[in-house]
Amino acid sequence: MTTPTPPANPGGPSGTSDATAVPAVPGPLAALPDADPAARDRLHARLVDGAERAGLLDVAYRTLETPVGPLLLAATEEGLVRIAYGVQDHDAVLADLAERVSPRVLRGPARLEETVRQLDEYFAGRRTRFELPLDLRLSTGFRREVITRLPDIGYGRTESYARMAAAAGSPRAVRAVGTACATNPLPLVLPCHRVVRSDGSAGGYAGGAEAKRTLLSLEAA
Repeated sequence: MTTPTPPANPGGPSGTSDATAVPAVPGPLAALPDADPAARDRLHARLVDGAERAGLLDVAYRTLETPVGPLLLAATEEGLVRIAYGVQDHDAVLADLAERVSPRVLRGPARLEETVRQLDEYFAGRRTRFELPLDLRLSTGFRREVITRLPDIGYGRTESYARMAAAAGSPRAVRAVGTACATNPLPLVLPCHRVVRSDGSAGGYAGGAEAKRTLLSLEAA
């Protein structure tokens, strides 16, 4: 008697297919040819504009190339909510915004035009203080108390973590001030780079040591 041959396992030893099907991207953007990125950008802009007019755009974001690397900028209707350095993983930051603010996050440069203009002026040495509406929902309690005092440190000046702790009403909370600066959701605009160690050394920075040195040098020029 002939023993029937068992059917081949399409998934291989692991039970999964060797070839993973990639689903087609749905929607009107998928219909545009890869060779026409300008058309895709125009359509995206129209979709974002429509979403904003319909009240469906809670967080708009864009990136900006700067002397300290690419910055992710994000804003709600209330104001600027997040600035992140490239070393902070922009994808992770967007995922965090989707979880903590709203899942309705879209690339929407128009909402951030004024932020970009002021940052460009800052890096060109023509602006010493930012005048932007801010959404501080990502910082609470003592941390918010600290970061809202950061603009009091004038352009071209520095302040120690210890003095910042005293100014915030908790002179022994030096480490907590360091944590507040490290988790500052709006670096540059709320200038935590101006907070240094008591011995004058730069200390840590969310954007990296080189970025902090660059900003302090820019302001000292």
